[in-house]
Order: sequence, then C-alpha cells, then structure tokens
Amino acid sequence: MTLENLLRIGKLKAHAADEREIARLFASAERAPKDASVAMPSSDSRLDLAHRALTQAALAAVMANGYRPSTSEPGRQQLLIQALPKTFGMAPERVQVLEAYRKARNQTDYRGVPVSDAVARECVEDTRRLLADVRAWIEVRRK
Repeated sequence: MTLENLLRIGKLKAHAADEREIARLFASAERAPKDASVAMPSSDSRLDLAHRALTQAALAAVMANGYRPSTSEPGRQQLLIQALPKTFGMAPERVQVLEAYRKARNQTDYRGVPVSDAVARECVEDTRRLLADVRAWIEVRRK
C-alpha cells in the first residue's frame, strides 16, 4: 500500500513538517537509546525506551514525506514501522525485526511477559542504526 493510499483511507494525514519539528523528534529519539544502554533499568524498560525511539525515527521518515499518522486511528506505531519501506526504502526483512520488537513491547506492556536482556540490547542497537539511517536519508533529501 502506498503512502497516498494510506492518506486516502485516513491512516495518514497531510503534514508539512519543518526542520525544527524533525530535529526535535531526533533529539528525543537519540536520548532514548542512550538511556536504554544503562544497565540499571530493567530489560523491559530498555526495550520500551528503544521502541519509543524507533517509532520516533519512523515518524520523522513519514513527516519528511509530508505526512503524519492520523491520531484518531488505532495502530499508529504499527503503521509507522510498516511504512518504512515506503517512506525511506527500508528492506522488508528489517521491518520484520522492528515489528518483533513492537510485539515484544506489547507483550510486556499488556500481558506482563518479561523481555530478555538480549532482546532489549538488540532493540537498542537496531534503533541506533535506524536513527542513523533515517537521519542520513533526510540529509540526502535536503540537498
């Protein structure tokens, strides 16, 4: 499904993000993996912080394309992650990994299922990579 189709069915709304808005998202998103790398928080908390950052990076990619998710529609985080191949060309295999983190976070938040240290650590690293990739993609688009 294209971004235009998501707009047509109400999952996205047109949005002209300025550089400051996207910069604020990145600043917030970049703080989260740093916080999540500290050994003191639980693995659940580290996953939650990293997941928040990856959805902010995905939101920046959507906004850089001139859209934002509809706040009246459920599933915004899932939509942001699944739109990454359309927003900046992420490989679908990588989206599957990010989706697995989203599902693990949901299991922790809504069912109390613990997250392993390994999964939290992997999510932090994949989030750092996503942030760098989206930032580089946005920089190329600006030129």
